[in-house]
Amino acid sequence: MFKNIFLLIAVLVLAATPVLSQVKTELGFGVGAFNYTGDLSHKYRLATHRPGLNGHYKFNMSSAVNFRAGLTFGFIKGTDQRPMDPFAAQRNEDFSVFAFEASTVFEYNFLDLKGRNPVNFGSPYLFAGIGIAGFSGQKASNVDYSPVQPVIPFGMGVKYVLSPNWYLGLEFGVRKLFFDYLDNTSFGDSRFKNYKYGNWYDNDFYYFVGFTATYSFYEIPCPTNPYR
Repeated sequence: MFKNIFLLIAVLVLAATPVLSQVKTELGFGVGAFNYTGDLSHKYRLATHRPGLNGHYKFNMSSAVNFRAGLTFGFIKGTDQRPMDPFAAQRNEDFSVFAFEASTVFEYNFLDLKGRNPVNFGSPYLFAGIGIAGFSGQKASNVDYSPVQPVIPFGMGVKYVLSPNWYLGLEFGVRKLFFDYLDNTSFGDSRFKNYKYGNWYDNDFYYFVGFTATYSFYEIPCPTNPYR
């Protein structure tokens, strides 16, 4: 008797509970632009944007937190063509490199987009993590350094729910480097006024801003027999 009553209650609960779709994994891609600040440019310049692409995989740990692994690549440019001071005018340097980055970050969404009762059509988010970047195309230098360097990616974005499967986003990310030779301009002997050096106490940064599209794979939990 008690067994039948319990079974009836279980059936009624399952019948009254809607089937919930759960987003577990996502795949996406993005198009955007790289930029840079360093010895040749202390300010973010729109004129030095260069094209870039990325792809990413996400695992949703909860409705608020995502784990993301991604690849980003494209071109980074800097120049003294608009000098920030007389020293830079005399230096008259420029650089253009190809950059390739692999990174893992955690995203934090401020609004619920994937939980049991999502009521929002979009959400701002923050992200931070670790990565490694490689650069090719630097000019010859008298300083020996590795073109592969660790980076700390962090930034913010906003995502919009286009459909149950598709999300669109806009993201701005900063990459902190731990060396000062992305622009191939750093240490120099100030006794010799050849102007081919910069401030070796400030490490370079690069940036990626872009639009993203993400496809979500849903897992639909099925009702199960409580006696199994």
